[in-house]
Amino acid sequence: MDRLSVRVCGPSAAGVRMSERRVGCWLSDKKRRRMNLDAFIRFCIDLTQPLGPQGPFDIILHKLSDVIVEAEHDSQSQQLLDNFQVIYVSAHPDTVLLDPLPAMSKLLDRFVSCRIMSQLNSSLRDWRICSPPCLEVHSGSDLSSIQQAVMRQGLIFPLICKTRVAHGSYSHEMCLLFSAASLADIHPPCVLQSFVNHGAVLYKVFVVGDKHCCVERPSIKNFPSGPCDRKTIFFNSQKVSKPESNSNLTSVDEHMVDPPSPSSDAVAALVKELRAQLGMALFGVDVIVNIGTHALTVIDINIFPGYEGMPQFFSSLLSHIQSVLDKHAAAGSHTTGGSSEETVGTDTQSEHGEMK
Repeated sequence: MDRLSVRVCGPSAAGVRMSERRVGCWLSDKKRRRMNLDAFIRFCIDLTQPLGPQGPFDIILHKLSDVIVEAEHDSQSQQLLDNFQVIYVSAHPDTVLLDPLPAMSKLLDRFVSCRIMSQLNSSLRDWRICSPPCLEVHSGSDLSSIQQAVMRQGLIFPLICKTRVAHGSYSHEMCLLFSAASLADIHPPCVLQSFVNHGAVLYKVFVVGDKHCCVERPSIKNFPSGPCDRKTIFFNSQKVSKPESNSNLTSVDEHMVDPPSPSSDAVAALVKELRAQLGMALFGVDVIVNIGTHALTVIDINIFPGYEGMPQFFSSLLSHIQSVLDKHAAAGSHTTGGSSEETVGTDTQSEHGEMK
């Protein structure tokens, strides 16, 4: 295992240099290639082999969400996770994880992320930042029970239905529901969220430590508010919001007035709040601007996103790693890789709805 000594130069920075710092990295090959992180290939750890001889590490950069999700139904993945978390991490408390596994695990569950987002309705009210009403549907209750829960929670059609698990290719498979009868098309466990008209423009907020940027992407076009007899629309959110997307779902009326861009101050306030709540440093937030009220509306939170379109991502990542290690060394005690040790528990009380 080589020691990390990397210099990255850009037009606005002299560079970032780390020496005599042992960095371990676990990213899937697909993730590493897509993000052009081949500079880390020499530092990749192998979970199928004992980690002790591969270390010791000062910090481990990872996206273990694949393993965490698979561990729920696959004993081999559970063993890999145990080897990492129980055998290695527990025995090396000074190793920093970027990001902490408990915080990451919570965002894999959209029930939990909806609760976190719903808290923004009060904590960031002064910034006119909110999240749409949502309903957790835990199991395949009878249709009338789900319909009644939608009414009680004040959700307004159309609704977006999302899988409970917020990771993997299937998590991008969603649908738009236009009436109470169309609720028969859902497959619990899932989340129902009121659709907010936003002029077919989505903003991806990418966060790397204390740096963030906002990237515009195509999104779903406006639909009339209220129930109608339109058939359920099934779609893949990843394909719809690709920069080059030409989906019929993203086509807009040429006479439509474009919504305003998000306020940079409001986005900064949102990032600061979520960093404190999540205890994470590498995440993304999907936001839209309500075309009627112009409120900044948070619709999703993502673990270690692709950062496509974020300038200077690699140098920002190295800067953050350097900063975390410097603070860790100065403190002389174990810290997390995020902005705070504080995380949000799954039993947090909020204004979200729930269907058992």
